[in-house]
Amino acid sequence: MTTAFALSIDQLDRPEPRPPAECPVETWLALLGHRWSALLLWHLQDGRLRFRDLRERLPRVTAKVLSERLETLCRNGLLVRSETRGFPSEVSYTLSESGRALMPILDEVERWSRRYPPAS
Repeated sequence: MTTAFALSIDQLDRPEPRPPAECPVETWLALLGHRWSALLLWHLQDGRLRFRDLRERLPRVTAKVLSERLETLCRNGLLVRSETRGFPSEVSYTLSESGRALMPILDEVERWSRRYPPAS
């Protein structure tokens, strides 16, 4: 009987995590907290880019990780994937409306990082 009581007390001591919808920062991190995600959006602000164009702009990202990030960003509605017919087919990516809506925020991040560079 004391064990059940101790479990319920222990459970009361731990706060329940809030769903991402209740915490905007958690929502932001869920969408863009992965390495390369914000940079991909940043590079796509100038228009449509193909996979190989993104690889050239981000040479340190592996093809596998780039593919995963692009897929996740598309699934979350921040990018639009387009594929042309023909052989070989050509896949390109553009910002969606919600992806374009993030650009002022990323502009602010850029301004902040220029104003407060990391200490060396």
